[in-house]
Amino acid sequence: MAVRESLFQFVCGIVMFAGAAGLAPAQLAPAGGPGQTTRATPLPMSGRTNQSGAASAQQSSAPGTGASTISSSVQVSGNFAGSVPGNVPPGAITLTLADAVKRGLEANLGPISAQNSLQMARAQRGQALSALLPSIGANASETVTQIDLAAYGFKFNVPANFGFSIPTVVGPFSYSQAQATLNQSVLDLVARRNWKASKETEQASLLSAKDARETVVLAVAGTYLQTVAAAARVVSEQAQVENAQAIYNQAVTRKQAGTNARIDVMRSLVELQTEQQRLSSLTADLRKQKIALARLIGLPLDREIILSDPLAPPEGSVPEAEAQVRLAFKHRSDLQAAEAQMRAAELALSASHAERLPSASLNGDYGVIGPNPASTHGVFAATASVTVPIWEGGRIRSDIQAAEATLKQRRAELQDQRAQVEQEVRTALIELETAMGQVRLAASNRSYANETLSEARDRFGAGVATTVEVVQAQEQVAAAEADYVSSLFSFNLAKLSLARATGEAEADIQHLFTGNRP
Repeated sequence: MAVRESLFQFVCGIVMFAGAAGLAPAQLAPAGGPGQTTRATPLPMSGRTNQSGAASAQQSSAPGTGASTISSSVQVSGNFAGSVPGNVPPGAITLTLADAVKRGLEANLGPISAQNSLQMARAQRGQALSALLPSIGANASETVTQIDLAAYGFKFNVPANFGFSIPTVVGPFSYSQAQATLNQSVLDLVARRNWKASKETEQASLLSAKDARETVVLAVAGTYLQTVAAAARVVSEQAQVENAQAIYNQAVTRKQAGTNARIDVMRSLVELQTEQQRLSSLTADLRKQKIALARLIGLPLDREIILSDPLAPPEGSVPEAEAQVRLAFKHRSDLQAAEAQMRAAELALSASHAERLPSASLNGDYGVIGPNPASTHGVFAATASVTVPIWEGGRIRSDIQAAEATLKQRRAELQDQRAQVEQEVRTALIELETAMGQVRLAASNRSYANETLSEARDRFGAGVATTVEVVQAQEQVAAAEADYVSSLFSFNLAKLSLARATGEAEADIQHLFTGNRP
């Protein structure tokens, strides 16, 4: 009787130690355990994606003595001001407006960053989906071990007259094991709504990436037009320098003939040097504009860039405001992204409420275990569990409050975005209308100024006028030319801004500035 008790203790000790050491989990305990409560995935308070940059066209009042009373410019900042340089053949680079925009869409850092954000959103959506899909794994092992039972407190005292003893060290012995496991969420409304919210977030990122392309079109095309305007000012100023040089030569000739005073020569020389200084300044500005354009579209900064598309003259009429606003509400990607962000917040709030609901899961494993791979026996375990939240210490209530605040913020941002879109459309229409009138007035003044200068030069050549009249006429021509170029640029930029405001910039860029050229 005592021998049987000692042997029973020995076997129980071995089994208990094996269970503690995890030697045969499939035999000793069912797979899995109590279901884990899934939490709603919290969303950022704001749904507006941070693109770390922007591009905008600005038109401001510029009161002056000339015909042009508006000043336009393009402002590009952040990622949209940079690019990833690509491989470009050596030599000068000739660019049309469409070529520049195409290069910008490929190389500008703004769309590249937006695509990376989209990839991150897709990864997060995949992570949310994985919580709904089964998790399957497999493992195989070969174990060789030796156990010191005395170290774990197992001591066996067998009477000496029994003729045998129980060792305190067991082994070495080995066993083989192969096992497959399955974990599946059967019912988890929180995880399902988290996944749906991640899909809306991914859609918002996709729309933001599309809006980033629209921003690049505005940045690149606006900078292209600004550079073309700078080149036009240089050409116009070169003509003014040639004109001033001719007047100066004429004054010197008349002075040598004794029909002109020295002050007339000095006055015409001052005017010539003034025009030369203006030309130098405008040329430097053109060079800087070309560098900025190259930076936007990934071209080497040391290359000569030739812009082949001139500024387009006004044509047609100003579109009707309400129709353009409706078009913008339909096509603006940033507005659609804000709507998707609001839907994601609604689903996140629903997921927070669902934390109060039960969830069910299924866990199981099947495998074989034995002394060696040739001698094994099948073992399995299966667990179905239902988890019912009873009291979470106020955590669920806090999650709901946070989700409600996020939803309120995103609803407010959506309403603000709609108002901003309408503001941009109506502002672009006003700027377009103003610029069209400015171009017509500047063209008329340019014609009159050139006619005045021609008459002043004739009067000076005939000896009935001094260089004062000629210099004044020169200044009028210079101002009229500058006004005309500025007005023409303002018109083209306003046209581009309207396309951006309605969400049609990338689609319309191919034919936005086609037509008759000046």
